[in-house]
Amino acid sequence: MMLTIIDCGSGNIRSLVKILEKVGAEVRVAEDADGVKDAEMIVLPGVGHFATAMKELERRGLVEALREKVVGRGVPFLGVCLGMQLLARRSEEGDVAGLGWVDADCVRFDFSGHEQALKIPNMGWRGIAATDGSPLFPPFDRPWRFYFVHGYHMRGDDPGMVMATADYGGPFTAAVAVGNIVGVQFHPEKSHRFGVAFFENYLRAFSP
Repeated sequence: MMLTIIDCGSGNIRSLVKILEKVGAEVRVAEDADGVKDAEMIVLPGVGHFATAMKELERRGLVEALREKVVGRGVPFLGVCLGMQLLARRSEEGDVAGLGWVDADCVRFDFSGHEQALKIPNMGWRGIAATDGSPLFPPFDRPWRFYFVHGYHMRGDDPGMVMATADYGGPFTAAVAVGNIVGVQFHPEKSHRFGVAFFENYLRAFSP
């Protein structure tokens, strides 16, 4: 299958290409709407500011192009880190609407009620608690854990869309799935053997 990675200048593109090729995917990189016209699977990575990323997607004509492919035609889509947050209706990080493909908002970590405030962003390796039966996180030879870097996290309306949670001063959403749309807050491309296993599972479950 051909997997298209969206490059808007705010993701770990080279690392993603390497790990996806390692698990057998044929990969190409797209920077505008023309690049997704015949995409069979799409990955949207991202790091940085929510509002800035949304404005860049809009500037490149990708918001409507992606909506047509993913929402209209059901092409499998994976959002990574900021790419997951962009699936939401909005974020506290900037006064712009998100893609709105999942019923959720993104909020900043708030440790004001804690005896000892944790650092923001959440940075480092965290274990996850996966939903029973999730095809993304089946039993592995050791507990699943991934590398995170983020100051905001998704808060969804429907607990049923949550595929995994992690803990940083309390549980937060680490992965969601709604039909053909998947989002992960962690960086699988920085998560070594766990990232490789995740992408193998993702391709097995969602490849056309």
